Amino acid sequence: MRSLNEIRSMLEKIGIPGRDAYDLPDSPKRFPDGAHYRMEISGVERPQVLEALIDEMRKRNIPIHRLISTVMGSTLLDDAELRDFAQMAAEAKLEVIITPGPRSGWDVGRQLATPEGALSGLRFRGSDQLSYVIAEMLRCIDIGFRGFLCIDEGLLWVVNQLKKTGDIPEDVVFKVSIFAGHASAAGGKVLQMLGASTFNPLGDLSLPQLASIRQAIDIPMDLHIYLSDSFGGFNRFYEGAEMARVCAPCYFKIEPGPALAAGAGAMYRPWTSPDFLAWQAREKVKYAQIIHELIQATYPHLKLSDLGPSDLAIPKPR
Repeated sequence: MRSLNEIRSMLEKIGIPGRDAYDLPDSPKRFPDGAHYRMEISGVERPQVLEALIDEMRKRNIPIHRLISTVMGSTLLDDAELRDFAQMAAEAKLEVIITPGPRSGWDVGRQLATPEGALSGLRFRGSDQLSYVIAEMLRCIDIGFRGFLCIDEGLLWVVNQLKKTGDIPEDVVFKVSIFAGHASAAGGKVLQMLGASTFNPLGDLSLPQLASIRQAIDIPMDLHIYLSDSFGGFNRFYEGAEMARVCAPCYFKIEPGPALAAGAGAMYRPWTSPDFLAWQAREKVKYAQIIHELIQATYPHLKLSDLGPSDLAIPKPR
């Protein structure tokens, strides 16, 4: 029988840490502007929600860098709404990651809705669904958006191939969702190889597990620091400083609530009141300010990006 030490040496030969990083080393990696961390807010579903977020960001003088938007599906906004959204985000220097629809949760196949079927994960079903989601991405690209959420490694590969053929512009970026379910350095490395610009590991990983992922990849990690009850309902504000230190460059994701996109109480649905989402966006901006203050109280040398760094996929409205 091979010893664990031998197995760990095998992993290290191929660029995967042999163990989780229990020593919690400083990450030597940074964003292009030299920053350790940035702020990401999800559930910015409509222009009026974005308007409230921008207003609160300016009142609190805290930079927000990235918005995960239209989680209900960009298909449900008309062109005028999307143009308004792109224009406001561009003027405020905010990166927008559009969540395109339709997705497998809307399909007539219902394996996904069963307890065991859900374990198969969210995947696009057949070539027709791939063509639908790519059509929706191209619709949003034509309006000016430059960032999209991917929940499927197959789709991630396809869209990056389409960048190579020139069918998708070179400046478009792709973020991989928590719903893809990756939780190790190997998973992160696969996503980076497939062309992910940034990725969201599972939200409940320990600091040593997160640090081991950082050792294997260069792309930013998107870390849930506050996550909905449906995912476990945890708040990691006081771990933020250590997360930024060992995982830089990283985005902090702020998503409290009963549920996100699925199940009872899911907030990112088309029938959720925009007034509620606008109020929640303001609360999330406040939490970003608190997280930043806690990090600076512990490690004042860690840098938060200023508003609108040049590497963001800020919309280019047409």
